[in-house]
Amino acid sequence: MSRVTEDELKKALSTTVIEKKDAKKRWIERMLKSAKSYHKICPYFDKRLGNCFLRQLSEKKGRCEREGKFDGCPVFMGFLENMYDKLVSEGKNLPIDFMDLSLHIY
Repeated sequence: MSRVTEDELKKALSTTVIEKKDAKKRWIERMLKSAKSYHKICPYFDKRLGNCFLRQLSEKKGRCEREGKFDGCPVFMGFLENMYDKLVSEGKNLPIDFMDLSLHIY
């Protein structure tokens, strides 16, 4: 039997933290890809007024600066990150499809 040194232990623990971040990133990318298959523009974009509903929840002015394009949108990505953190903290199963995400919002 070999003993585990302190450096090896720190290295092993740091890799598990990286894997958790990768799981979050993979889930966000999967939701983004799924949302693209259902929507041409952001599902939280108001075409008539040009507002972002997600931005209106956090700020008073909700003007969308990306004209409804949600690929790489920091507001949409932040929403997905918050949903991931909320679902993981509550111990719920993560949705596999973007349409299933609406079931977990309320």
